[in-house]
Amino acid sequence: QVQLVESGGGLVQAGGSLRLSCAASGVPFSSHTMGWFRQAPGEEREFVAAISWSGGRTYYADSVKGRFTISRDNGKNTVYLQMNSLNSEDTAVYYCARDREQTRVGIKTSRVMYDYWGQGTQVTVSS
Repeated sequence: QVQLVESGGGLVQAGGSLRLSCAASGVPFSSHTMGWFRQAPGEEREFVAAISWSGGRTYYADSVKGRFTISRDNGKNTVYLQMNSLNSEDTAVYYCARDREQTRVGIKTSRVMYDYWGQGTQVTVSS
């Protein structure tokens, strides 16, 4: 059974930090780029960050660059998203997802390039 399970969301004050985790099981992990997306109420799901299968490349949306850091531990089949300096615009449900292509060279930001998704974890930033 394929599972991507996010955790670490919650309520935080503006300026605070959260660390999200996404644990994968039942699906190849270490040979695939992993991404984080988010969806605010009434908005489309948008790309946040991604990390290559080796961990050597990362890519961020402009809105989170310099504040968020994505990382992975292939030994634990887990990808992380460290979120600092949070503001109200970061309020959303955060999803992790796996790039459908194995050992892809580049990083893709389109949702359609990702095949498996977690159920999401809510992040709420109070001002």
